[in-house]
Amino acid sequence: MSYAPVPGLTDVDAMRPPVLVLRGPVTPDDGVSGPGDALRALLEGGGTGGVVVCDVGGLGPPGLAAVNLLARLQLLARRTGGRIRLRDPDPALCSLLDLVGLGLEVEGQPAQREPAPGVEEAVEPGDPAV
Repeated sequence: MSYAPVPGLTDVDAMRPPVLVLRGPVTPDDGVSGPGDALRALLEGGGTGGVVVCDVGGLGPPGLAAVNLLARLQLLARRTGGRIRLRDPDPALCSLLDLVGLGLEVEGQPAQREPAPGVEEAVEPGDPAV
């Protein structure tokens, strides 16, 4: 059984942002033009609030070249009114990003300065101020 294409808009899942898969290993000589062009195309064709998920699971061993690439991609996304979110980062890459002060959002983790879901802070009367 076959169906004819229905005229109109295609079905798009508005809750899932587009994904940019980054492959490695990244060297200092690598440019950002290839991934940058792909990111720009995803941001322009998106419609998910300007978020693009960067799958960095295949990026290879973390180093400053990977940090440089992610910093440039985040800058490009910010200039176009969007942002990137990391998927499957190596824990060492997250530590390195924190060390250099580039706190990127990681998929599945709460954003910085936000409490985890279901956690409430409460103060009991009579508790001494610290």
